Amino acid sequence: MRSSAILTMTLAGVLVAGTPAVAQDNAASVERIAALKESAIAGVEARRKLSQVMNDTVFSFGELAYQEFETSKYLTEVLEKNGFAVERGIAGMPTAWVARWGSGTPVIALGSDIDCIPKANQMPGVAYRQELVEGAPGHGEGHNSGQAVNIVAALAVKELMEREKLPGTLVLWPGVAEELLGGKAHLVRAGLFRNVDAVLYTHVGDNFATVWGQPNGTGMISVEYTFHGEAAHAAARPWRGRNALRAVELMNLGWDMRREQLRPEQRSHYVITNGGDQPNVIPSVASVWYFIRETDFENIKRNFEIANTIAEAAAMMTDTKVTRKLIGTAAPRHFNRALAQAFQANIDAVGVPKWTDEEQTFAKAVQRLSQGKEDGLHTAARHLGPPPEKPESGGSDDIGDVSWVAPTAPLFYPSNIPNLPGHHWANAIAMATPIAHKGNLAGSKVMAMTMIDLLLRPDLVAAARVYFTEVQLKSQKPQPLLAETDQPQIQINRETMARYRPEMKKFYYDASKYETYLDQLGVKFPTLTRAQ
Repeated sequence: MRSSAILTMTLAGVLVAGTPAVAQDNAASVERIAALKESAIAGVEARRKLSQVMNDTVFSFGELAYQEFETSKYLTEVLEKNGFAVERGIAGMPTAWVARWGSGTPVIALGSDIDCIPKANQMPGVAYRQELVEGAPGHGEGHNSGQAVNIVAALAVKELMEREKLPGTLVLWPGVAEELLGGKAHLVRAGLFRNVDAVLYTHVGDNFATVWGQPNGTGMISVEYTFHGEAAHAAARPWRGRNALRAVELMNLGWDMRREQLRPEQRSHYVITNGGDQPNVIPSVASVWYFIRETDFENIKRNFEIANTIAEAAAMMTDTKVTRKLIGTAAPRHFNRALAQAFQANIDAVGVPKWTDEEQTFAKAVQRLSQGKEDGLHTAARHLGPPPEKPESGGSDDIGDVSWVAPTAPLFYPSNIPNLPGHHWANAIAMATPIAHKGNLAGSKVMAMTMIDLLLRPDLVAAARVYFTEVQLKSQKPQPLLAETDQPQIQINRETMARYRPEMKKFYYDASKYETYLDQLGVKFPTLTRAQ
């Protein structure tokens, strides 16, 4: 990347009309920002090895929501060794933490998720299905990469702040249990983002991109309904029982019958988490877990109340009782225009990594394996356009909760392969390979450069706050989805990880012995076919 490219793009955002003296001062400021960005990029490059080790280590842990103990222990130790003050177990979540360094303003918070996907355990670097531990979880979305992006960027910028004596506070935090939408609302309620000037959130992608405004997607409520009845011998005295499973079935039937009268924007899904013990015993307890999604606060809450009413009706019809447990929430997302524009300028300056022929061949092989379009890795970054006039329905992310309490923007960095299924073992294949390593490093450069913008451009911090207060907060009225009595469901996945962790430990990455995780596993990259 050339200094002149950075200088030209920064000028457009910083230089303002005025007297010759003012213009001269602005030009000096622009030159300083450009020089510090070059230094930040050098600082990221100097930590190339640390980036790879963090990425591969967290990949090897493969921990499910709320059980990210090895991951959090490892990451917080890295941060403490580099001078950050770490507070652990925040917001009632043992795997949640916050790391702080510096003083004064601006306060810049960097976040990224850390949990993985059930049954997504996969050997990286091979273009075929091969589990390391059969049935175990794995990073089938790529959450192993984001903290490496953030921490490397933060360390590079911290070094500059010390050298240049720049005021400001860096705050790093993890997205715990994002796959259950179970963590960020609790961090918000605990006050983690109070007085934060900017939240820079990273998420793995297959290209460089950012967005502003309300994107496509939904907010949601994740809730489990449990019906309580009475057991009885299903053949000898069925009339003595009160069937909790029948209540679950009636609730599901009632909800499905109601779908036609819900807005087309809604998305909802359920799984029966407890259907009883055995057929000849009438189930005394049965549970069903719902995701209730909509595109705005009002309709999320409306659909939640409809589901509650249907649950109560199902309980009345079966002479059972029903209780509910909130597992997670996600507010509709709204991202900050000023921060996204700063991200985009730095994305354009850094550019997508230069992929080798081997990396492109491997990407196409994985796309073929997963029956996706075989067009390889992206070679140009996505353009920043306006938000959709009418956001469409789709997935959820609890970064939405954060976006309503502080100016927030996402950075999607190119560490995975396009056209894969998502939430799938195929999405784990690239996440401990040179593709992820290159994408992470590029993401760290953009993060570090954007942090420099925030530290040296008070106009950017002010513009982000103006958009937040004058545009975003007037677009919707935020409504709390999490009640004060709702607590994080930290018991979820405990038994699953206890079952798989002993075998998974055998495959933890040992960076003291092996250059990369692929080296430890004996994988020659790229491996396109299974050895006969």
